[in-house]
Amino acid sequence: SPVFGPRQVYGVLGGSATVRCFYPPTPVNTHDRKYWCRLQGSRCATLVATGYVAPDYQGRISLTDHPEAENFQINISALGLGDAGTFQCGLGVNGRGLSHTVTLTLAEAPPVPEAAQLFYVKLRSTWSVSCSFGKDTADMRRYLCKKEKEGCRNIVDSYQEIDPDFQGRVLLTFEEPPGSFSVTMTQMDWEDTGLYYCGAGEYGKGENWKELDVFVYEDKNFPQLKTKVTGKTGSSATFECLYDPLKKSSTRIWCKWRKQGCDKIIDNTGYVKYGYDGRVAMFESPENNTVTIILNQLQAKDEGFYWCMSNELKEQQSSTELKVVEGEPALKGEKKVEAGAGSRVDLSCSYPCQYYSYDKYWCRWNYTGCPMLPAQGQGLPGPAATCDKSTRTLVLSFDPLSEEDAGWYWCGVKRNGAFGETMAVELVVSAGSDAKHSPELLDVDSSNAKHSPELQDVDSSREAGAVPPGGAHSDAEVRKGAAPESSDESHGSNTLALVLGPLAGLILIVVTAFAIVKYRQLKRSDLVSVGSYRTNISMSDFESVRDFSASNGAKESQETRMGGD
Repeated sequence: SPVFGPRQVYGVLGGSATVRCFYPPTPVNTHDRKYWCRLQGSRCATLVATGYVAPDYQGRISLTDHPEAENFQINISALGLGDAGTFQCGLGVNGRGLSHTVTLTLAEAPPVPEAAQLFYVKLRSTWSVSCSFGKDTADMRRYLCKKEKEGCRNIVDSYQEIDPDFQGRVLLTFEEPPGSFSVTMTQMDWEDTGLYYCGAGEYGKGENWKELDVFVYEDKNFPQLKTKVTGKTGSSATFECLYDPLKKSSTRIWCKWRKQGCDKIIDNTGYVKYGYDGRVAMFESPENNTVTIILNQLQAKDEGFYWCMSNELKEQQSSTELKVVEGEPALKGEKKVEAGAGSRVDLSCSYPCQYYSYDKYWCRWNYTGCPMLPAQGQGLPGPAATCDKSTRTLVLSFDPLSEEDAGWYWCGVKRNGAFGETMAVELVVSAGSDAKHSPELLDVDSSNAKHSPELQDVDSSREAGAVPPGGAHSDAEVRKGAAPESSDESHGSNTLALVLGPLAGLILIVVTAFAIVKYRQLKRSDLVSVGSYRTNISMSDFESVRDFSASNGAKESQETRMGGD
C-alpha cells in the first residue's frame, strides 16, 4: 500500500496522541475519503472519517487533511484505556488496500518511548536527515545504520566506513552546533524502505541514538533522472540536475563524491575548480527547473559519482555515476589551434551521419557558462558559425582574428532542446604572425633594414621596443598594414625573395667593380658621414675650390660631419 504512517504510537492516560498518515498526491487521492478505524477481527470500525465522527468520540477526535503536504492527521484527546489497540488509517473504503496499520500503546504516566521520526520519500529521489546529540558527542563516532534481523547494518559513519551498496550515493556531513550531523542519501529505491538509526558512539550502547522510519513510494509525476551516464574517452558526458523550486538566491553546485566529502567542481556563481577550465559548463533552464552540466575531454580518472547540490533543500540533491569507456568521439576536429592576430582562422568540427538532423552550435566557454555564437548571416559582429551539410562540418570563422578571441570554444549538438555531445577547442592567439615568416623572408628583411631608407622609415616609426627579439618583422610592418598572408601569399613572397636575391648580388658585383676602378683613380679619399648613411667622396671634387685651406689638406683621413645640427 502507498499509504504510510507510524508503526507504533505512544500516549499517556488522560493525555493526547497525534497520528499522521501519508498518501501519494494524485488528484483522486486528494479528493478521496480519509478515515481512521479500529481493527476488530476481519472488519475495521470507523472512528473518524471525512465528514464523520463516531458517537463515542464526539468532541475528542478529529481528522484534518493536508493535501499540499501529502498527509492527513488524526488527533485524539482524553485518552482512556479503551483507546489502546490496533488501528488503520487509509483512503477510500475501509479495508480495501489503501491503508496503513498503527498500534497505539498507552502508559499510566510519562515518560513514554519516543516515536520514530517518519520520512515519506519518493522513488529515485533524495532523503536527508539531521541528527544532534549535544556538544559532548562532538568527538564521538557518528553513524547511520539500517535495522536488520542480525543487528544494525552500518551504512555510513564519520570514520569514512561506507557500505558497498551505498558507495557514491550517501554522504555524512558535520553541522553546527558541535555534535550535530546530517546524512543525505540519493537514488532512493524500494529496498531502502525500513527502520534506520542515527547516533553517536556505538549502536545499542548509551542513549545517543534516534529511530528513523523511512517509506519509499512511487510518484509517477516525479522526473526520473539518469542514475548512470557513459562517455567515451576524449568525448563528453551530460548530466541533468533537478531544482524545484528554484530561488534566485540559491547556489547550485556540482561536485565529485568522495568518502570524505564532495569535491566542488563548478557552481552557478562563476567558480570552476582548477584544472577544469574549458572542460565543464553549467546551463540553467528556469522554465523547467533543471540545470544541465556538461563535462568534456573525458579521461579514465573522471569516472565516479557526481552530485548536484543546492543550498536550499537537501532533498533536491541527486547523484549520477559516470563510466568512461574506450572509443572514438563522434565529433572530431583539432583540439588546439594556434594563430597570429590579424589572420583568418577557421575552427572545424566534423559530425557523423547520426547527428545530421540535430541542432549544431558553437559556443564560447567562460566561467559562468558557454554562450551560443551566432550563425553566419545574422548580422552580428564577431565570429560566425556555418554548417556545410555536404561535408558534415560545422565551421567557426574568425576574420580577422584578434587577441581577445583567445580562449575555449565548444562545438556541440542538441536534440529537442536537450544537450548532447560536445567537443572543446583551445584557440591560442599570438601578438602577430612573426612565427609564420619563412627564413627567406626574414633574411630579406634583415638585409634591407641596413640599406633601404623606406624600410628604415617603417622601422623608425615603430614604438620603442616594438621590434621582436631577433629582428623579425611582422607582415603589417613590411607591407604597411597589408592583410595577413595566406598560404598562397606566403609562397609568392618566397618566390619574390628568390628573384631579388640573385639580382641584388649582381648589382653588388657591378658596384664593387665600379668602386675598384674608381679607387684606382683616386690618390686619396676621405670618409664622410651624411646623417646616418656613410659613403666615399673623392678629394678631387674639392680641387677647384680656391679657398681650400692647407690645414684641411693635412687632415685627409679625418671624418667630417656634413650638415651639422
